[in-house]
Amino acid sequence: MEKLLSNWSSAVKSLPENYVIPVDSRPGDVKVPFCKSIPVVDLKTALSRGRHHAVQQVLEASCDFGFFQLINHGVDDDLMIDTMRVAKEFFDMPNEDKASLYSEDPNKECRLFTSVEYENEKFHFWRDNLHHQCHPVDDFIHLWPQKPIRYRDVITKYSIQMGNLSTRVLELIGEGLGLEPDYFGDELTGNRIFSINDFPPCPSPSLALGLPKHCDPTLTTFVQQDDICGLQVYRNGEWLGVEPIPNAFVVILGQQAQVISNGKITSPAHRVVTTSKDHRTTIVFAMSPKLDSIVEPAKVLIDNFNPPLYKAFQFKTFRKTFREKKDYGEEVFEDFHVKA
Repeated sequence: MEKLLSNWSSAVKSLPENYVIPVDSRPGDVKVPFCKSIPVVDLKTALSRGRHHAVQQVLEASCDFGFFQLINHGVDDDLMIDTMRVAKEFFDMPNEDKASLYSEDPNKECRLFTSVEYENEKFHFWRDNLHHQCHPVDDFIHLWPQKPIRYRDVITKYSIQMGNLSTRVLELIGEGLGLEPDYFGDELTGNRIFSINDFPPCPSPSLALGLPKHCDPTLTTFVQQDDICGLQVYRNGEWLGVEPIPNAFVVILGQQAQVISNGKITSPAHRVVTTSKDHRTTIVFAMSPKLDSIVEPAKVLIDNFNPPLYKAFQFKTFRKTFREKKDYGEEVFEDFHVKA
C-alpha cells in the first residue's frame, strides 16, 4: 500500500528518480495539439439513417484509425456521471478502506495496484488502478470493493450497459467485415474488465508518463474520460491529444480485433501524459476473449489473395507474451505472425 501514489504523491515537491522516464520516451515540454481527425460516431443518428450507414461508419473508423469517439450511444448519461463520481470516491477513501484490495498479482480477479507491473519495472508510471472482472456480474461481485457503499450497485448497472454497448459495436464491425452474425460470441467477449485509472497531479509532467506507449491486448476498450486532457494517440509519426467530449466513450480497437480482421483493423498505439495541477480519472471497460479461447483470422477473410497474417493461438498465450515483452506494441506479434 505504501507504493500507491494516492498515499504520498501530494506531499512530494519533485519527481522521485524511479518515476523519471528514459529520455527517448519522455513527453517533454512540447505542447501536443488535439487531433481533429479522430472520427466521432453518433450512434443514434447513424442508426436512424439505416443500419448499413451505421455499419459503414463504425467499420471505416475502426479500419482507418482503430480509434474513435462514440456519442449518443445509449448508455444513460446519469449513470455515466454517477459511475465517475463513485470512481473518484473510491480513491478518496482512507487507506485502511482500500488496503485489503492491494495486490501485485496480475492474475488476481479484483485488485488495487500502482504503475503497470511495479515489481518488474525499471521505472514506474504515474497512476494507480483498480481492476476487476465484471462478467457475469454474479460470479464476481462478491470480490468487488464494499466501499463506497454504492459501488457494487452502480458498477453492476454500468457493467451491464457497457456490455450491451460493446456487443452492439462489435456486431456492426462484424457485419461490416462480412462475419457471421454470432461471430463475437461469449468465447471471444466473455472476459470483461472494469477498471479505474487514477492520475494524481505530477510534480514534473515533462519527465513522467501516466501510461507508456502501448497497444491494447484486448478485443475492444471503451474509455470514459473526465474533463481533464491526458490521453494521446500515435498517428503518422506524431502524438495527438484526444479531446474529452462530455458523455462520450473513446473506443479503442485492440490487438485481438487486428488478428481477427487479418490486419484490416490496426490497433493504435496510445499513451497517457500527466499534469501538474489536475487530478485525472478515467473509467475503462474492456472486452477480451476467455483465456482458453482460440483467436485467429476469421476464415471468411482468408483466400488465395488474402493469406492469414497471424497464427491461431490461445488468448492466454498472447497475454503472457504481451506481459513478458514489456514494450506493449506491435513487437508482441513477432511470435504470432505467419512466416512468409
